[in-house]
Amino acid sequence: MKKYTYSAKKSDNAGKWCVVDAKDMVLGRLATSVASRLRGKHNPLYTPHVDTGDSVIVINAEKIILTGRKLSQKCYYRHSGYIGGLTTITAEKLLEKRPEDLVRFAVKGMLPKNRLGRELFKKLKVYSGDQHPHDAQNPEVLEIA
Repeated sequence: MKKYTYSAKKSDNAGKWCVVDAKDMVLGRLATSVASRLRGKHNPLYTPHVDTGDSVIVINAEKIILTGRKLSQKCYYRHSGYIGGLTTITAEKLLEKRPEDLVRFAVKGMLPKNRLGRELFKKLKVYSGDQHPHDAQNPEVLEIA
């Protein structure tokens, strides 16, 4: 009898939806569990090169916590492509202006840097309030300790 390792296919993914409440959660701990869920590492059929993960909805992004002095010292950079076009914003200002991006940047950095990672990132939905428009997908509440 020949034994082999089963390699999952894209059709094996059930594609469930999960809701995570980010209220009073540390950003890094939230991002690791969300990235792991998107990647499908909770699934027994996990295969590194196949999307076996779930879609994740993160609510209450404006109530996230950063430990230490990260709120004032952590900087996010973007460049326009022109000379002298570097723009810097601190985590504190980003939390006031666009709190959803704080979670998006943290999770995106934990996903693979290839076309699979870009596909997985599309399954992340982040909202600053406690309302989301994905009730039709019947998302299950995911408790992160």
